[in-house]
Amino acid sequence: MTTSDQTSIRGGRRTSVQTVTLAVGAVFLLVGILGFVPGITSGVDQLSFAGHQSGAMLLGLFQVSVLHNVVHLLFGVVGLALSRSWTGSRSYLIWGGAIYLVLWIYGLVIGHESPANFVPLNMADNWLHFVLGVAMLGLGLLLGRGHTAAKA
Repeated sequence: MTTSDQTSIRGGRRTSVQTVTLAVGAVFLLVGILGFVPGITSGVDQLSFAGHQSGAMLLGLFQVSVLHNVVHLLFGVVGLALSRSWTGSRSYLIWGGAIYLVLWIYGLVIGHESPANFVPLNMADNWLHFVLGVAMLGLGLLLGRGHTAAKA
C-alpha cells in the first residue's frame, strides 16, 4: 500500500474522495435502517421481502421492500469499508454510480407492476437513481483526478 492511499488511521489525512465516500456510505446505511422505521416509512406492515407488491414507502415517496433496504444497508457498509483508501473510495463512487445508472435504465424499461420489478422501483426511485448515478460517477471522476501514489 502506498502512503498516499492510507487514511487518518496512521496520522495521514483523508482525501476528498475518501470523505465523500464515507458520507455516501453513511447515508446509504441510514437509508437502509430508516426503511424499517414506522413513521419514516409508511406502510411498514405492508413491507414484503421483494417485489412490486410491497406497500411500504420511505418518506412517503420511495417504494421499499426488505430486499431494497438490505441492499441499501450493504451498499452503506461497503462504502464505509472502501472509504479507508483512495483507490477503494474512487472505485466505490465510479462503479456505484454506474450501477445506479443501470438501475435507472432498468427502472424505466420494466413495468412497475411487472414481476421483473423485484426490487421494487417506482418513478421516484428511478429519478433518485439517476441523480445518485450521475453524482457518484461525477464525484468519483472529479475527485479522483490527479492523484499520484507516493512510494512507501
